[in-house]
Amino acid sequence: MRVVRNVLIGFSFLLSIWLSPAQTTPVPSTNQQSRQWFQDARFGMFIHWGVYSVPADGEWVMQIKKIPVSEYEKYAPQFNPTEFNAAEIVALAKSAGMKYITITSKHHDGFAMFGTHQSKWNIVDATPYAKDPLKQLAEECRKQGIKLFFYYSQLDWHNPDYYPLGETGHSAGRPEGGDFDHYLDFMDAQLTELLTNYGDVAGIWFDGMWDKPKADWRLQRTYSLIHKLQPAALVGSNHHSAPFEGEDFQMFEKDLPGANTAGFNKAGVSQLPLETCETINGSWGYNANDHNFKSVPELIHYLVRAAGSNANFLLNVGPNSHGQVQAEAVERLHAVGEWMQKNGATIYGTRGGPISPRVWGVTTEKGSEVYVHILNWKDDYLAVPQVSGIKGARWFRSGEKADITPLNGGMLLKIPERQRDPVDTIVVLERGGS
Repeated sequence: MRVVRNVLIGFSFLLSIWLSPAQTTPVPSTNQQSRQWFQDARFGMFIHWGVYSVPADGEWVMQIKKIPVSEYEKYAPQFNPTEFNAAEIVALAKSAGMKYITITSKHHDGFAMFGTHQSKWNIVDATPYAKDPLKQLAEECRKQGIKLFFYYSQLDWHNPDYYPLGETGHSAGRPEGGDFDHYLDFMDAQLTELLTNYGDVAGIWFDGMWDKPKADWRLQRTYSLIHKLQPAALVGSNHHSAPFEGEDFQMFEKDLPGANTAGFNKAGVSQLPLETCETINGSWGYNANDHNFKSVPELIHYLVRAAGSNANFLLNVGPNSHGQVQAEAVERLHAVGEWMQKNGATIYGTRGGPISPRVWGVTTEKGSEVYVHILNWKDDYLAVPQVSGIKGARWFRSGEKADITPLNGGMLLKIPERQRDPVDTIVVLERGGS
């Protein structure tokens, strides 16, 4: 994942990508079904976990602290996550109402969290743990009915063939020279392992291409390999540009679609399925000093606003070097899950509603129902734009009829005190017909 202060993509490149087509070839039916499932799922768990959990200072510690490879490798013998329990983590995701998990198989430090045969720089060969947590996680996801995505960093601060260097990794102390095509072969070989040794994989979540945006990444070769090995797997890339041919969903890092508060989400919003990812505190990887956890209402509001923007919400946790998810994160995920048990019908299977996102809230829709999520409003009346075909309205929580009347080409909703919810007041607009 990327730190906000590293805005690495040039404007000219972004402009050229903005104008490029996203999809020109037909989408196979298996892939189309996966896209629909993905959009219906709406909520997933992101897991940033790796050897960087040992220094406990975030997943960019190697770059930020300018640690050379020779010193960074000394963390591996200290990485022994004997408290990792795949069943508990998958159950935690389920309890939160999440439908899928995306976990870092390899981050920018090049360390593989699986038993790859392409390099000894992996959790099986380089640590005393000597087991494959991704295999454990894949098995538990199958048992508990959760789909599994693999995050994979195209950027690599460890591999000597990642050359010429991009914007980062200059303090790693690697020798000058290297064969980038050989590195891409290495990457494809690792992806082949992930897509052949772990059962059904829901998708590959790429990151790091922004480090060398003008390089020839052989995207079509890699994307074709993925779709050949697992036709139903989805491909997405966190390159902060308009989607390339062969990508199945578009992602936005620490921003809702169309926003750019992070400074690098400059691409327009495509017609592909959408996803936004955010941290539960301020860090992606485990940071022992980061106690700035978002509140439960904040997390629910982000989830609702994502759905109102027609996007999934991928919420990150960063296990520590023992393999444990922080207690503060566990507590919040359970609380979000309780809210989803009561209100998930207004999120799962929905699409962004007919009223565009507003300061006061958003709308989602499914079938003949439009759900008005009032997140930030304290007055007794709320004026909203006209929605065609509305035959009635009710309060989602109580089922009682809602008072909504025409007003100057829009609608005026009366919000009685007894119907208000401190987190999300939901009104159901009922369209006529089927």
